[in-house]
Amino acid sequence: MKKWFVLLALCATALMAADGEAVYKSKCASCHGPKASKSALNKSQIIAGWDVQKIIQSIADYKEGKGGPLKGTMKPIATGLSDDDVKAVAETIASYK
Repeated sequence: MKKWFVLLALCATALMAADGEAVYKSKCASCHGPKASKSALNKSQIIAGWDVQKIIQSIADYKEGKGGPLKGTMKPIATGLSDDDVKAVAETIASYK
């Protein structure tokens, strides 16, 4: 019985994990392009291939209203992301090279 409970818990955790690609497509792609290779609104750096930690820190800064010229645009988007969403989308953006 314990084994089934552990297995069920692991499956539930996997199903609830954020889908970085889905988060990217719904929250980021319209400005950063389909693979993060576009300068958002011609004002941002191209973020494709950035290090995961750099992306996580940038999103954290935007949540606090810090950042570059698009901080006003990015703050509501960033604050709408959970920690799991941030990690997942950061890994997705980092994979775009």
